[in-house]
Amino acid sequence: MFIVEKEPKSIAAESYRTLRSNIQYSSFDKEYKVIVVTSSEQGEGKTTTAGNLALCMAQGDKKVILIDCDLRKPSLHKEFRISNLVGLSDVIVGKADLTKAAHKYNKNLVVLPSGKIPPNPSEMLSSKTMGKLLETLKESFDYIILDTPPVQAVTDSQILSTKADGTILVVRSEKTKKDSVENALNLLKKVNANIIGTVLNGVEASRNKYYYYYEENSLTS
Repeated sequence: MFIVEKEPKSIAAESYRTLRSNIQYSSFDKEYKVIVVTSSEQGEGKTTTAGNLALCMAQGDKKVILIDCDLRKPSLHKEFRISNLVGLSDVIVGKADLTKAAHKYNKNLVVLPSGKIPPNPSEMLSSKTMGKLLETLKESFDYIILDTPPVQAVTDSQILSTKADGTILVVRSEKTKKDSVENALNLLKKVNANIIGTVLNGVEASRNKYYYYYEENSLTS
């Protein structure tokens, strides 16, 4: 279970609510409706961050859909304990309808797992069909959260960041090297991704793991 549900009064849960508020307040000039959550490497907590952020936004009475766009090593279905027999990949190729592939987690949150692992993930995610799907979802949801693969592993996150309104980079404290973070940021900037911030994950404080949100400019300045 995610921390915002398991321990709603914890420092970590409060930090996720702060992240939610920062995104909402930052989107006055430009609405951040489609948000990519990624990391530079594996094991930095991007899926945990995406799930907790989606839950927080849903608790704020917003309609949210969380999509597992990691078509190589999907894990959202495990975290939410839902089936992955049918999902995003099946919807893109027209083998399943969105209403059958998606799972209603609560009244405000819908989770769309990755579905079957395809032979051509990058091509599927860059397709016009994927773009049309996101446009269609914008009509029904306030926020579309995309859990994507690590930036340095494959090009999928770069591809999706061009279709998103904003991108969040997750960094694990005392694990992720500075060069790795800078490389990930540079790869995203090469495709003109709108990097709206980074999340520093796994900082210990009073036995709670909590998360800081930084504006991207403060990280790179």
